[in-house]
Amino acid sequence: MLKLTVDAQRWHNYLTAFVDSCPGIVPVTKGNGYGFGHALTVQESQRLGVDVIAVGVAQEVASVREHGWDKDVVVLNPWRPGDQVATELLSDPKVITTISRVEDVAAVRELAPDAPILVEVETSMHRHGVRADEVAALDLDGLNVRGWTIHLPSGATLDEGREMARTVMRHPMASRGIWFSHLSCDDYVTLSKELDVPVRMRVGTRLWLGDVDAYRVTGTVLDIHWLPKGTPVGYHRIKTRADGYIVVVSGGTAHGVALSAPISAGSLRQWLIPGAEALQQMVGRVTSPFTVAGRRAVFAEPPHMHSSLVFVGGPGEPAQVGDEVPVNVRMTTATFDEIRVK
Repeated sequence: MLKLTVDAQRWHNYLTAFVDSCPGIVPVTKGNGYGFGHALTVQESQRLGVDVIAVGVAQEVASVREHGWDKDVVVLNPWRPGDQVATELLSDPKVITTISRVEDVAAVRELAPDAPILVEVETSMHRHGVRADEVAALDLDGLNVRGWTIHLPSGATLDEGREMARTVMRHPMASRGIWFSHLSCDDYVTLSKELDVPVRMRVGTRLWLGDVDAYRVTGTVLDIHWLPKGTPVGYHRIKTRADGYIVVVSGGTAHGVALSAPISAGSLRQWLIPGAEALQQMVGRVTSPFTVAGRRAVFAEPPHMHSSLVFVGGPGEPAQVGDEVPVNVRMTTATFDEIRVK
């Protein structure tokens, strides 16, 4: 099985210290719960004593509630007329809906004027949000505005946070508060002191995944075979390039193993990475995320759905059936057979 093991005491200590350093944060538990799942992230949010959490889409509200969350939930993806679940949740007083377009403000006023809403302002990300030049004149009369939300790019500066706050402060309802993302804790605390309105900050990755030594991922060795050079293996009958061992390890595409996000090519090195990976594939030397016998093994062929075949050269068995070997996974795309907190 592919297993996530969490060092409970270390993880709890880190989470508690993080929340203490950033009072008023809003934990984000969207998608796969950053690998930990909704059950565990809800449980930890309750332990931390926060009053609101955030999910990615309206369809995730039911999941966090099934796992015991009964307080407010912010839906980060902005409301759109064609989303039936999001529209139904407008009548739920504990669901805070994000509105990001002028026309949607009018639509929600018609559908559910009492719906708790956050108004998103467009930032330098240019993803969602009311344009900065539309904010001051935005008609929000009669709506249950819980605040304004500013989704900054990763590594945002305090200056950009201040600039966006000034944009919001031009509106009569700025006093409802401003919710940020992707500020450092220090910058968040600084803005909280500078602004004469309530300030919150949403945090996901830095909260749940901030202490990489508090959790580890392992796969189980399912089989091991010694094969001479040139032996065809796997679905694709790819020949081994040397004498060595085929090690079959739990963890495949169904778990998110070897999945990665596209690279933002902002430097020469980043431009070169895809080419280097393509060359590795051509010569059959694609490094796997599995560490066997102290070194990263190469894939014998592309991963299967629930297991992977990796090749380890050299004499002497590198592992035994039943051994657990470390696996490097992208936590936001990973699904585990077991999550153990101990």
